[in-house]
Amino acid sequence: MVTSQLLLPKDGQTASTLRCIEFASDSAIACCGVEMTYQQGEQSIPVLKGIDLAIKEGNVQLLMGPSGSGKTTLLSILAGLLTPSKGRVYLLGQEITRMSRRQLTRFRLHNIGFIFQGFNLFPALTALENVELALKMKGMSGGPKRSKEAGILLEKVGLGHKRDSHPRDLSGGQQQRVAIARALAGKPKLIMADEPTAALDSQSGHLVIELLRSLAKEEGVTVVMVTHDPRIQDVADNITYLEDGILMREPQWIMDS
Repeated sequence: MVTSQLLLPKDGQTASTLRCIEFASDSAIACCGVEMTYQQGEQSIPVLKGIDLAIKEGNVQLLMGPSGSGKTTLLSILAGLLTPSKGRVYLLGQEITRMSRRQLTRFRLHNIGFIFQGFNLFPALTALENVELALKMKGMSGGPKRSKEAGILLEKVGLGHKRDSHPRDLSGGQQQRVAIARALAGKPKLIMADEPTAALDSQSGHLVIELLRSLAKEEGVTVVMVTHDPRIQDVADNITYLEDGILMREPQWIMDS
Protein backbone atom coordinates (compact mmCIF):
# COMPACT_ATOMS: atom_id res chain seq x y z
CA MET A 1 0.00 0.00 0.00
CA VAL A 2 1.35 3.46 -0.89
CA THR A 3 1.74 5.53 2.28
CA SER A 4 0.59 9.14 2.64
CA GLN A 5 4.23 10.20 2.73
CA LEU A 6 4.69 8.94 -0.82
CA LEU A 7 1.68 10.97 -1.97
CA LEU A 8 3.06 14.37 -0.96
CA PRO A 9 3.25 16.73 -3.96
CA LYS A 10 6.54 18.04 -5.25
CA ASP A 11 7.32 21.31 -6.97
CA GLY A 12 6.44 21.32 -10.66
CA GLN A 13 3.96 18.44 -10.53
CA THR A 14 0.86 18.86 -12.68
CA ALA A 15 -2.69 18.28 -11.48
CA SER A 16 -2.77 15.15 -13.64
CA THR A 17 0.36 13.79 -11.97
CA LEU A 18 -1.05 14.49 -8.49
CA ARG A 19 -4.27 12.64 -9.34
CA CYS A 20 -2.16 9.76 -10.68
CA ILE A 21 -0.25 9.53 -7.40
CA GLU A 22 -3.49 9.59 -5.41
CA PHE A 23 -4.88 6.63 -7.35
CA ALA A 24 -1.60 4.67 -7.59
CA SER A 25 -2.44 2.57 -4.54
CA ASP A 26 -5.60 1.31 -6.28
CA SER A 27 -3.78 0.26 -9.45
CA ALA A 28 -1.55 -2.70 -10.22
CA ILE A 29 0.73 -0.38 -12.19
CA ALA A 30 1.03 3.40 -12.21
CA CYS A 31 3.57 5.90 -13.45
CA CYS A 32 3.24 9.55 -12.55
CA GLY A 33 5.05 12.46 -14.20
CA VAL A 34 7.54 10.10 -15.83
CA GLU A 35 10.15 11.66 -18.10
CA MET A 36 13.11 10.04 -19.83
CA THR A 37 15.96 11.95 -21.39
CA TYR A 38 19.09 10.55 -23.01
CA GLN A 39 22.35 12.44 -23.48
CA GLN A 40 24.18 12.42 -26.80
CA GLY A 41 27.28 14.44 -26.16
CA GLU A 42 26.06 17.85 -25.07
CA GLN A 43 22.60 17.31 -26.53
CA SER A 44 19.65 16.17 -24.41
CA ILE A 45 17.11 14.02 -26.25
CA PRO A 46 13.70 13.71 -24.56
CA VAL A 47 12.09 10.29 -25.12
CA LEU A 48 9.18 10.42 -22.67
CA LYS A 49 7.49 13.66 -21.60
CA GLY A 50 5.38 13.72 -18.44
CA ILE A 51 3.70 10.32 -18.69
CA ASP A 52 0.79 9.67 -16.28
CA LEU A 53 -0.72 6.18 -16.58
CA ALA A 54 -2.61 3.84 -14.25
CA ILE A 55 -3.46 0.20 -15.04
CA LYS A 56 -5.97 -1.82 -13.04
CA GLU A 57 -5.32 -5.34 -11.77
CA GLY A 58 -6.31 -8.04 -14.27
CA ASN A 59 -6.35 -5.69 -17.26
CA VAL A 60 -4.67 -6.15 -20.62
CA GLN A 61 -3.00 -2.83 -21.49
CA LEU A 62 -1.56 -2.12 -24.93
CA LEU A 63 1.14 0.46 -25.65
CA MET A 64 0.93 1.44 -29.32
CA GLY A 65 2.50 4.03 -31.57
CA PRO A 66 4.99 4.45 -34.41
CA SER A 67 8.62 3.41 -34.15
CA GLY A 68 10.57 5.79 -31.96
CA SER A 69 7.50 6.98 -30.04
CA GLY A 70 8.83 5.72 -26.69
CA LYS A 71 6.76 2.52 -26.27
CA THR A 72 9.60 0.16 -25.40
CA THR A 73 11.25 2.76 -23.18
CA LEU A 74 8.00 3.16 -21.25
CA LEU A 75 7.59 -0.63 -20.93
CA SER A 76 11.17 -0.91 -19.65
CA ILE A 77 10.50 1.78 -17.05
CA LEU A 78 7.25 0.13 -15.94
CA ALA A 79 9.16 -3.16 -15.61
CA GLY A 80 11.91 -1.61 -13.52
CA LEU A 81 14.56 -2.25 -16.16
CA LEU A 82 15.19 1.48 -16.71
CA THR A 83 15.12 4.31 -14.18
CA PRO A 84 13.24 7.40 -15.41
CA SER A 85 14.95 10.78 -15.41
CA LYS A 86 11.96 12.15 -13.47
CA GLY A 87 8.74 10.82 -12.01
CA ARG A 88 7.48 7.92 -9.94
CA VAL A 89 6.58 4.34 -10.81
CA TYR A 90 4.35 2.17 -8.62
CA LEU A 91 3.96 -1.59 -9.00
CA LEU A 92 1.58 -3.52 -6.76
CA GLY A 93 1.37 -0.55 -4.40
CA GLN A 94 5.13 -0.12 -4.03
CA GLU A 95 7.14 2.78 -5.40
CA ILE A 96 9.91 1.02 -7.29
CA THR A 97 11.66 4.30 -8.16
CA ARG A 98 12.70 4.51 -4.48
CA MET A 99 14.04 0.97 -4.29
CA SER A 100 17.72 0.12 -4.19
CA ARG A 101 19.13 -1.90 -7.08
CA ARG A 102 19.10 -5.04 -4.92
CA GLN A 103 15.51 -4.48 -3.78
CA LEU A 104 14.39 -3.85 -7.33
CA THR A 105 16.09 -6.98 -8.67
CA ARG A 106 14.38 -9.08 -6.03
CA PHE A 107 11.02 -7.41 -6.69
CA ARG A 108 11.26 -8.08 -10.44
CA LEU A 109 12.28 -11.69 -9.88
CA HIS A 110 9.22 -12.50 -7.78
CA ASN A 111 6.56 -10.25 -9.26
CA ILE A 112 7.17 -9.78 -13.01
CA GLY A 113 7.22 -12.22 -15.91
CA PHE A 114 8.82 -11.12 -19.20
CA ILE A 115 7.91 -12.15 -22.75
CA PHE A 116 10.10 -11.09 -25.67
CA GLN A 117 9.62 -10.94 -29.42
CA GLY A 118 12.61 -13.23 -29.97
CA PHE A 119 11.48 -15.89 -27.43
CA ASN A 120 14.98 -16.01 -25.82
CA LEU A 121 14.80 -19.72 -25.05
CA PHE A 122 17.99 -21.66 -24.33
CA PRO A 123 18.50 -23.81 -27.46
CA ALA A 124 20.32 -26.61 -25.63
CA LEU A 125 17.47 -27.06 -23.13
CA THR A 126 14.11 -28.76 -23.68
CA ALA A 127 10.86 -26.88 -23.21
CA LEU A 128 10.54 -28.40 -19.74
CA GLU A 129 14.12 -27.49 -18.80
CA ASN A 130 13.67 -23.88 -19.96
CA VAL A 131 10.74 -23.49 -17.57
CA GLU A 132 12.49 -25.42 -14.79
CA LEU A 133 15.44 -23.03 -14.99
CA ALA A 134 13.15 -20.05 -14.41
CA LEU A 135 11.65 -21.79 -11.37
CA LYS A 136 15.12 -22.48 -9.99
CA MET A 137 16.08 -18.81 -10.41
CA LYS A 138 12.95 -17.83 -8.47
CA GLY A 139 14.02 -19.99 -5.55
CA MET A 140 12.04 -23.21 -5.98
CA SER A 141 14.11 -26.03 -4.52
CA GLY A 142 14.00 -29.71 -5.38
CA GLY A 143 14.39 -31.02 -8.91
CA PRO A 144 11.26 -33.24 -8.88
CA LYS A 145 9.15 -30.37 -7.53
CA ARG A 146 10.43 -27.99 -10.24
CA SER A 147 9.86 -30.61 -12.94
CA LYS A 148 6.28 -31.15 -11.81
CA GLU A 149 5.51 -27.43 -11.70
CA ALA A 150 7.16 -26.84 -15.10
CA GLY A 151 5.01 -29.61 -16.55
CA ILE A 152 1.87 -27.97 -15.12
CA LEU A 153 2.83 -24.64 -16.69
CA LEU A 154 3.43 -26.24 -20.09
CA GLU A 155 0.04 -27.96 -19.83
CA LYS A 156 -1.51 -24.57 -19.10
CA VAL A 157 -0.20 -23.19 -22.41
CA GLY A 158 -1.21 -26.35 -24.29
CA LEU A 159 2.28 -27.80 -24.72
CA GLY A 160 2.42 -30.65 -22.24
CA HIS A 161 3.06 -33.04 -25.13
CA LYS A 162 6.10 -30.97 -26.20
CA ARG A 163 7.87 -30.95 -22.85
CA ASP A 164 10.88 -32.91 -24.14
CA SER A 165 11.24 -30.94 -27.39
CA HIS A 166 14.06 -28.48 -28.00
CA PRO A 167 13.31 -25.00 -29.38
CA ARG A 168 14.59 -25.97 -32.84
CA ASP A 169 11.86 -28.61 -33.03
CA LEU A 170 9.05 -26.18 -32.16
CA SER A 171 7.16 -23.71 -34.35
CA GLY A 172 7.36 -20.00 -33.62
CA GLY A 173 3.99 -20.06 -31.90
CA GLN A 174 4.99 -23.02 -29.77
CA GLN A 175 8.26 -21.35 -28.77
CA GLN A 176 6.36 -18.25 -27.71
CA ARG A 177 4.00 -20.38 -25.62
CA VAL A 178 7.01 -21.97 -23.90
CA ALA A 179 8.23 -18.42 -23.25
CA ILE A 180 4.84 -17.60 -21.69
CA ALA A 181 5.05 -20.71 -19.50
CA ARG A 182 8.51 -19.56 -18.41
CA ALA A 183 7.16 -16.07 -17.70
CA LEU A 184 4.49 -17.61 -15.46
CA ALA A 185 7.07 -19.41 -13.32
CA GLY A 186 6.62 -18.37 -9.71
CA LYS A 187 3.09 -17.02 -10.38
CA PRO A 188 3.95 -13.34 -11.02
CA LYS A 189 1.14 -10.79 -10.81
CA LEU A 190 2.54 -8.74 -13.71
CA ILE A 191 3.46 -9.75 -17.27
CA MET A 192 5.48 -7.38 -19.49
CA ALA A 193 5.49 -8.34 -23.16
CA ASP A 194 7.46 -6.63 -25.93
CA GLU A 195 5.96 -7.36 -29.37
CA PRO A 196 4.92 -10.92 -28.41
CA THR A 197 3.21 -11.64 -31.76
CA ALA A 198 5.54 -9.81 -34.14
CA ALA A 199 7.30 -12.97 -35.34
CA LEU A 200 4.17 -15.13 -35.49
CA ASP A 201 1.61 -15.94 -38.17
CA SER A 202 -2.03 -14.98 -37.69
CA GLN A 203 -3.16 -18.25 -36.10
CA SER A 204 -0.21 -18.51 -33.71
CA GLY A 205 -0.53 -14.83 -32.78
CA HIS A 206 -4.21 -15.30 -31.98
CA LEU A 207 -3.45 -18.29 -29.69
CA VAL A 208 -0.81 -16.32 -27.80
CA ILE A 209 -3.05 -13.30 -27.28
CA GLU A 210 -6.02 -15.39 -26.18
CA LEU A 211 -3.75 -17.12 -23.69
CA LEU A 212 -2.58 -13.82 -22.21
CA ARG A 213 -6.16 -12.57 -22.11
CA SER A 214 -7.34 -15.66 -20.21
CA LEU A 215 -4.50 -15.25 -17.69
CA ALA A 216 -5.65 -11.70 -17.01
CA LYS A 217 -9.34 -12.51 -16.66
CA GLU A 218 -9.13 -15.87 -14.89
CA GLU A 219 -6.10 -15.35 -12.65
CA GLY A 220 -5.96 -11.57 -12.19
CA VAL A 221 -2.59 -11.19 -13.91
CA THR A 222 -2.00 -7.67 -15.23
CA VAL A 223 -0.57 -7.72 -18.76
CA VAL A 224 1.21 -4.82 -20.47
CA MET A 225 2.12 -5.26 -24.14
CA VAL A 226 4.04 -3.15 -26.62
CA THR A 227 2.75 -3.89 -30.10
CA HIS A 228 2.26 -2.72 -33.66
CA ASP A 229 -0.17 -5.59 -34.25
CA PRO A 230 -3.75 -4.39 -34.90
CA ARG A 231 -5.06 -7.95 -34.33
CA ILE A 232 -4.48 -7.52 -30.60
CA GLN A 233 -6.67 -4.46 -30.13
CA ASP A 234 -9.91 -6.43 -29.77
CA VAL A 235 -8.70 -8.30 -26.68
CA ALA A 236 -7.30 -5.25 -24.85
CA ASP A 237 -9.03 -3.54 -21.95
CA ASN A 238 -7.17 -0.31 -22.65
CA ILE A 239 -5.01 1.04 -25.45
CA THR A 240 -2.51 3.82 -24.85
CA TYR A 241 -1.06 5.60 -27.88
CA LEU A 242 2.30 7.33 -27.76
CA GLU A 243 3.63 9.87 -30.23
CA ASP A 244 6.96 11.64 -29.73
CA GLY A 245 7.03 10.57 -26.09
CA ILE A 246 3.58 11.94 -25.27
CA LEU A 247 0.42 10.02 -24.34
CA MET A 248 -2.43 10.76 -26.71
CA ARG A 249 -6.16 10.05 -26.46
CA GLU A 250 -6.17 9.14 -30.14
CA PRO A 251 -3.08 8.50 -32.23
CA GLN A 252 -1.92 11.49 -34.26
CA TRP A 253 -2.06 9.46 -37.48
CA ILE A 254 -5.81 8.90 -36.86
CA MET A 255 -6.56 12.50 -35.84
CA ASP A 256 -4.83 13.80 -38.96
CA SER A 257 -6.65 11.40 -41.32
